[in-house]
Amino acid sequence: MEGSDKASAAANDQGPPDVTRSDVALSTGVDNNAPTLPAGAAQVVPEPLITQDDLIARVRSYNPATNESLLRDAWEFGRLMHDGQYRHSGEPYFTHPVAVAMILAQQQMDDATIITALLHDTVEDTRATYAEVEARFGAVIADLVDGVTKLTNLQLHSAETKQAENFRKLIMATSRDLRVTLVKLADRLHNMRTIASMRPEKQVKKARETMDIYAPLAGRMGMQWMREELEDMAFRVLNPEARDSIIQRFSLIQQESGDLVDQIKTDLLAEFEKSGIPAEVHGRAKKPYSIWRKMQEKDQSFSQLSDIYGFRVITKTDVDCYRALGAIHQRWRSVPGRFKDYISQPKSNGYRSIHTAVSARGGKRVEVQIRTREMHEVAEAGVAAHWSYRDGEPVQNRFVVDPARWIAQLSERFEEDQDHDEFLETFKLEMYQDQVFCFTPKGEVIKLPQGATPIDFAYAIHTRIGHACVGAKVDGLRVPLWTRLKNGQSVEIIIADGQTPQATWIDIAVTGRAKSAIRRWLREKDRDRFIKLGTELTRVAFENAGKKSTDKALATAARALAFENAEQLLLRVGAAEITAREVVRAIYPDLKLRDANEIDAEKAVVGLSPDQSFRRAPCCQPVPGERIVGITFRGQGVIVHAIDCPALSEYEDQPDRWVDLRWQEGQHRAINTVSLELSVANDAGVLGRVCTLIGEQDANISDLDFLDRKLDFYSLRIDVDVRDAEHLHRVMTALDADSHVSSLLRLRDAHRNLSWSAALPAAGATGH
Repeated sequence: MEGSDKASAAANDQGPPDVTRSDVALSTGVDNNAPTLPAGAAQVVPEPLITQDDLIARVRSYNPATNESLLRDAWEFGRLMHDGQYRHSGEPYFTHPVAVAMILAQQQMDDATIITALLHDTVEDTRATYAEVEARFGAVIADLVDGVTKLTNLQLHSAETKQAENFRKLIMATSRDLRVTLVKLADRLHNMRTIASMRPEKQVKKARETMDIYAPLAGRMGMQWMREELEDMAFRVLNPEARDSIIQRFSLIQQESGDLVDQIKTDLLAEFEKSGIPAEVHGRAKKPYSIWRKMQEKDQSFSQLSDIYGFRVITKTDVDCYRALGAIHQRWRSVPGRFKDYISQPKSNGYRSIHTAVSARGGKRVEVQIRTREMHEVAEAGVAAHWSYRDGEPVQNRFVVDPARWIAQLSERFEEDQDHDEFLETFKLEMYQDQVFCFTPKGEVIKLPQGATPIDFAYAIHTRIGHACVGAKVDGLRVPLWTRLKNGQSVEIIIADGQTPQATWIDIAVTGRAKSAIRRWLREKDRDRFIKLGTELTRVAFENAGKKSTDKALATAARALAFENAEQLLLRVGAAEITAREVVRAIYPDLKLRDANEIDAEKAVVGLSPDQSFRRAPCCQPVPGERIVGITFRGQGVIVHAIDCPALSEYEDQPDRWVDLRWQEGQHRAINTVSLELSVANDAGVLGRVCTLIGEQDANISDLDFLDRKLDFYSLRIDVDVRDAEHLHRVMTALDADSHVSSLLRLRDAHRNLSWSAALPAAGATGH
């Protein structure tokens, strides 16, 4: 349910479903006569009403031994519990859990998962209790329902909860039974399919959360079809203009060259028939978001992007997979560097396929995935295939990964680690990257994400090897540590006693494991200095809030933020991994810090229409007192730029998107973040002095990062929250006047390469 869909609730956001894809006709990613246009481009039909008999018939189609009476009992119990609850459209609320159950039935899930879907909101939102569910449906189902309830209550959409912590909570909360996550993903999928009925700002909030958390999680679990659908629905909300543009370009291509998917599919089948290879071929155009992401990653326009078509070849045996690959490469020229053999080196979630890219008919570059039927089942269901049925029996697929082992491997490194941001790096940053496989001198295979370096390789072997790394040989030749490794290379790590990690390695490393190990070592090395700096930062933050940074206050904040003790808390503050303001808010979440005459943040800018929200552009970071202009994003609000921001040149040919704005006159809140770069002397107490100077000007440090460390000077980037240009001037003057500050610069990186998500305003965004 996700907390916002009942008309009986005070703040109902969910309304009548938009025209959406049918749950009954749910695509599993295999293209059955798929159109050339991306999914979502064609007109779609409203969701049909799913009856009890529809659901049971669907389950019986793959599991004739299903406990039909228990399914009917769960249906009636769920319907009774949700009686009187409605969606905003007037639909009975129970249509939502039914739709979730049908999504899971489409994936041929077991009875316990289907029943959990029907009951997943009962304990949270009705008078039903855990004990009642357990007595009626058993302990397993009661625990699953309880698990979904706890996931919903994690408040993953909370602005106060860091995205990294959300990932950690998701994994840890579902470690007992992964079916909890499967139900939650299906729950989110249905809510995204009906997202058009929410308020615009609520749509943006849910879409961001889906793009950042649920879609990557589905991908990590191997459920690519769900990941792609979630991404595309979120993309429709977050950047409708880009999505519409891609769909229009597809229409033009189809008019100019006909149905290339059918043409290339025919070519492939003819080639396989000639070679005597029994195979199925399914083709499709890629999803709009997948194309957009490639455009961003490769910095290419749509016309430059060639691999926008994908094909799947399904054979009978492993040998046929390699025969099919040979036939394809004999017919068409392969694209260098685009070959991946996940059959001989499968992914951790059980995924197996051969990937290749070729220049096919008309020189169009296409991607081809080749796999057997068994491999295909795992490729579609991912880890969920463990609970799937086929021919009335639980699937006996030799490629299915044991979910308990999978979740243990994923979370084992983080059970003791309280660094949520490092967890995010390990879990999320590698989410979309293809793997490369390199060999140790003894022939052992090391899996790494694409773009990995010898440093990543060293830490993948052992943390001790990584710490002691002084060089590397690739295929027998000495190479720099920043060298990007390629598939099949042999890597030898050279170590030396007394060698320790360097701060610059963080920028060279790609994997979260390597980055985390390096940061931990550097943190421990500078432990005393970081604790002193953290002490000073928190002292200033508490004083700005009119409070005292006592030992008891710090201990209380440490418990609230899940740190072992106050020392660990100060260490993380000093290392700029959490902010001193977060420490204050952990104890005083409702503390009012602004004066009565301060301007409300949402009213800080004049010139917006009543329904428009705004966000300060991160490239130029304008503050009150500076001339500004806005650029609109349809349905998403306005990005506010300084009038002299070079980024505005991108919109010179779109005058209809420009909005004449000005700052509201009066006293603004100190929430406008500005980045400053300083060079300061490496003397005792200097960092504390810098923090004190900023605090004395009634400004808050929201982030601090060491850019370079030398024996005599430090280079820092400090993010300072100020009221306006005058306030910023006072802060910079105070810093510039200090004899220990050798240089001071306001960073206005107008050329920063912002992604589409970073350029869009947040839901309900203000000047913060």
